[in-house]
Amino acid sequence: MTIQRMDNVLIVVADLDAAVAFFTELGMELEGRRPVEGPWVGRVIGLDDVRTEIAMMRTPDGHGRIELAMFHQPKAVAPEPRDAPANTLGTGRVMFAVDDIEDVVARLRAHGAELVGELVRYEDIYRLCYVRGPEGIVVGLAEQLG
Repeated sequence: MTIQRMDNVLIVVADLDAAVAFFTELGMELEGRRPVEGPWVGRVIGLDDVRTEIAMMRTPDGHGRIELAMFHQPKAVAPEPRDAPANTLGTGRVMFAVDDIEDVVARLRAHGAELVGELVRYEDIYRLCYVRGPEGIVVGLAEQLG
């Protein structure tokens, strides 16, 4: 076997508190938060003199994780354009299954989230939408029908 599991997805943010609040509102649980620094970090990610703070967020089922990282040193680099369209190379989103998509969108709007496009119905299978949250993070939401 090549891999055992997908462990986590990294999202670099400028405001760790806002990102933690956003993903907590979505229903994720804060697993831990701590500074990460030292020569080993730089060797792993290819940067010098790294000082970061990370927060590990876990899905309620315990199988999925998002690692949020705020760089104190070196400073994070902003992508261009900031709110890149869905067809931008290397740009992605994280998709979550939800029970009530309209409720989730309303709660995330209180944290600054906006719909990227529209809330749509895909046949009789799903209601889907993308929302853009703090730092331009794109989150897909899917409510299964029936």
